[in-house]
Amino acid sequence: MQRAKQILVTGGAGFLGSFLCERLLDEGHAVACVDNFFTGNRRNVSQLLDNRSFEIIRHDVTFPLYVEVDEIYNLACPASPVHYQFDPVQTTKTSVHGAINMLGLAKRVRAKILQASTSEVYGDPEIHPQTEDYWGKVNPIGPRSCYDEGKRCAETLFFDYWRQHRVRIKVARIFNTYGPRMRPDDGRVISNFIVQALQNEPITVYGTGQQTRSFCYVDDLIEGLVRMMQTADDVTGPINLGNPVEFTMLELANLVIELTGSRSTIRFMPLPIDDPKQRQPDIGTAVRELNWKPKTALRDGLAKTITYFEGLASSGHLRAVAAE
Repeated sequence: MQRAKQILVTGGAGFLGSFLCERLLDEGHAVACVDNFFTGNRRNVSQLLDNRSFEIIRHDVTFPLYVEVDEIYNLACPASPVHYQFDPVQTTKTSVHGAINMLGLAKRVRAKILQASTSEVYGDPEIHPQTEDYWGKVNPIGPRSCYDEGKRCAETLFFDYWRQHRVRIKVARIFNTYGPRMRPDDGRVISNFIVQALQNEPITVYGTGQQTRSFCYVDDLIEGLVRMMQTADDVTGPINLGNPVEFTMLELANLVIELTGSRSTIRFMPLPIDDPKQRQPDIGTAVRELNWKPKTALRDGLAKTITYFEGLASSGHLRAVAAE
């Protein structure tokens, strides 16, 4: 049986972070959830508040944090375009200053640290599927750059701390992930489609709808993060974590309409600036290094996600959004 650890999860009240906190507590660890609640919500971790091994620290990672921990999962950063473009300067600070502060903490207390990076580091890719050795095609001055380049710089910092200070790092590049606890106003394609379908509104599809994404259910993604943290110190990553099964936006829209029983029609809109046309992970490294691959089919994961959004609707917490 593994030793109980003191684990810090930044962004712990967010969509992914709350599931990670839950998983780590189930394994018997003590968990400190750090969040400034810009996109995170206490409701996501309300079921954990009575657990004596769990604590919430309201804190912004752009400022230093002084705690004693064994491991750090750095998930702090708004991840949807609607939220990271709301205050792009703060988004960049969260990625860059946040990485510096968490790496500094890991260095001081000799903790192992995992960076939740993103498939956005590949930009609008010229190769398909994307492998970890691909450097990407990213616009450094576009409206998505605060997130894309912020995460790229964070990866740079992680590897410089590893080379210069021998900090034990892990870098996971997360592809599109979905599931319960997604915010209905986050502007991501799955939440948008479900919200619109439940309200029988036209489903907004950008461009021709032939652009593709690969969707990983949250439980599978959390399993990948935990497995990565447990690897030997010489396994630094970056490692792609995502579902390699591709779907077009039109396929997704029609599946959501079917599963919700909606009367929605499809409305086509112009493609946003710098929107990638294809996004699919090559997960060969994850299969080899982590013995990991996603298990949840899109239809099954969507059904669980729709049930969650139906609960929000019945409690009055659902509202329509227009941006993807």
